[in-house]
Amino acid sequence: MMLRALALTLLMVAAFLFTGCLGYQIGPAKPAVLAHVNSLAVPIFGNDTLEPHVEALVSGIVIKQIQQDGSYQIRNTDDADAILEGTITSVTRRRSRSVRGNVDATAEFTLVLGVRYDLIDRITGHVLDTRSVQGTTNFFVGNDLQAQERQAVVLAGEDAAIRIAGYLSEGW
Repeated sequence: MMLRALALTLLMVAAFLFTGCLGYQIGPAKPAVLAHVNSLAVPIFGNDTLEPHVEALVSGIVIKQIQQDGSYQIRNTDDADAILEGTITSVTRRRSRSVRGNVDATAEFTLVLGVRYDLIDRITGHVLDTRSVQGTTNFFVGNDLQAQERQAVVLAGEDAAIRIAGYLSEGW
């Protein structure tokens, strides 16, 4: 009787310890609405801003991030399960920090890149997902503000691409 009670207690303890892992999953955890999507086409994004040539830059960064994530294959529009259509909606620069001793001079800026995307089922034409994301980065003021801002656009684009790939592959 004592041995049976000990075995039952050990079984209950083991069941209690292993129930904490029931929610975990190995491998990709795509959202249910995207379960049938295995490949994406990413045409060049649109550009609703006055920032020149940013659409090709951000499109390439998003493609690279989706490839690094590995949840989807990148294909051309005719072969993909879904099409990721994006638009750069804003590129804004805000003053973050002023120069010590001179509040009129800027030492650091924050650059925010806004992107809106629609994920469209290629066969049915239904919109599977629509979101607006923002990528942000900070950059310091130096001798060539234009070059520094262009590099900041790349970094903000990478931040936005990480968010887009996260939404597509994990739903968050």
